[in-house]
Amino acid sequence: MDAFLTGLKSAVDTLGATVLLPVVIFIIAVVLGAKVGRAFRAAVTIGVAFIGINLVLGLMLGSIGDVAKAIVTNTGIQRDIVDVGWPSAAAIAFGSSVGLWVIPIGIAVNIALLLLRLTRTLNVDVWNFWHFAFVGSLATAATGSLGYGLAVAALVAALALLFADWSARAVQQFYGIPGVSVPHLASAQILPIAIVLNWVMDRIPGINKINISTETIEKRFGVFGEPVVLGLIIGLVLGLIAYYNAGDFGTVLSKVLTTGMTLAAVMLLLPRMVKVLMEGLLPVSDAAQEFVRKRTGDRELLVGLDSAILIGHPAAISSSLILVPIAIVLSIILPGNRVILFADLAVIPFIVAMTAPLLKGNVFRMVIVGTVTLALGFYVANALAPLFTSAAVSSGFEMPANAVQITSVVDGFLWIPYVIIEAIQGLAIAGLVLLAAVIALLFVLYRRNSAAWERAAGAEDEAEEAAPAIRAKASASA
Repeated sequence: MDAFLTGLKSAVDTLGATVLLPVVIFIIAVVLGAKVGRAFRAAVTIGVAFIGINLVLGLMLGSIGDVAKAIVTNTGIQRDIVDVGWPSAAAIAFGSSVGLWVIPIGIAVNIALLLLRLTRTLNVDVWNFWHFAFVGSLATAATGSLGYGLAVAALVAALALLFADWSARAVQQFYGIPGVSVPHLASAQILPIAIVLNWVMDRIPGINKINISTETIEKRFGVFGEPVVLGLIIGLVLGLIAYYNAGDFGTVLSKVLTTGMTLAAVMLLLPRMVKVLMEGLLPVSDAAQEFVRKRTGDRELLVGLDSAILIGHPAAISSSLILVPIAIVLSIILPGNRVILFADLAVIPFIVAMTAPLLKGNVFRMVIVGTVTLALGFYVANALAPLFTSAAVSSGFEMPANAVQITSVVDGFLWIPYVIIEAIQGLAIAGLVLLAAVIALLFVLYRRNSAAWERAAGAEDEAEEAAPAIRAKASASA
């Protein structure tokens, strides 16, 4: 058994997400009844789209990462908990004792919940099962028990499916990507925070009137409000903040202009890569719906994908770029904070993108919600850093020089791992049972009134969703 699991894990590590995903998509599409040729083309198109998305994201993350490092260097702040970035967190998770088991656990949980009709999501994003393994590795570090770690990984896998179903309709409507969901807790965990803060902002006079969306900016400022120009302007501002003292005038000018053009390119290219992804997804989604319709009537089956599909909206990118310097300021001014952000500042888009449907692309509100989430995240990171570090050492991770402890924004800043670890440390096996009961109750409550839950997450009612199409059809007829 260990040999099989080791081989499976090695295959996942070797293939990587951009190769593994098309293979999984092809197999699933054929099983669902799609013609082999159509399934093959869809799988290759999806793989190409994710390669394109990752290339553009790499461009963005590299640029933001360089900007963040320069800003941190300029502040001269020193902390003893170092942000090592999500790639290190993923390596720690898959290198842990839980990481060996997480893929069969994630698949088993998904199949069980599909058969029980508790979820509509078929999670094909196998590579990102590392998030489940990461929380499980923290549980193992906290208790010294692999059993606890495996149980926690299973609970987190189930919770990811709940969030995926809950947010799916809002994501599909706002981003225009039918038949998908996002079982990615690093992105979905902000949803309850955003719902509460949005309710509060709706009731604050003045604040409730502010709507700074990329659409309103474009209407007001014309060409200077277009996403590509907006990306250029934000990039130039960030470049000036980061590189004002980088050398002589020519050096500063070059770095600032490069940052501006890079982020302008990101604003233009990411949405186009998502359109390519949609082209590949449609045959798979159609096959899934036809397969389910023949067997269960009107039941829906969603394809669960990486939250990278959410990053392409201009509101998600704009709010994220604004949050980079805000996050650095927070690391300086928050009382008792010991964390210095470094490697993972560039992944802020993944943290805030899920708020866009709920907040209707209002960049102002997205920045407010993102700021509160990051502020809470610093304290979560301070609390989880000892376990994070312990799990890293156990998996053979090499600690950075001068780092007493380590963390990352993904997943070290997230409130869900914190709540889970606190329950287990405080209540032991009773905490594990309580967590399982709460997650089961959430599934039941969601299933009983899914429409209300989905509206709370930002989904529109069917009549409201159909209204623009009806108006367009009427105008065409006239």
